[in-house]
Amino acid sequence: MISRRAVVSGAVQGVGFRFFAQRAAREARVTGWVRNRADGTVETVVEGEEGAVTRYLERLRAGPAGGRVTSVVLEERLVEGYSSFEITG
Repeated sequence: MISRRAVVSGAVQGVGFRFFAQRAAREARVTGWVRNRADGTVETVVEGEEGAVTRYLERLRAGPAGGRVTSVVLEERLVEGYSSFEITG
């Protein structure tokens, strides 16, 4: 199990990005959360097997059809043991 925090920049609010991230997380079978930030970015924390986390993050880099991702800043984290993937804000 690994855990990563990602801050996604670009046209990522108002385009269904959080719902896109939740679907991508469920498909990759990872846990964690996603939320909008006041600065216009989207933040997510994801946990799971390394390959599953990688697949999720690759989907985020592509983004939804109406969005445009310009950067994804990653940070390693300690695993907290989330049981699901939720939109938190």
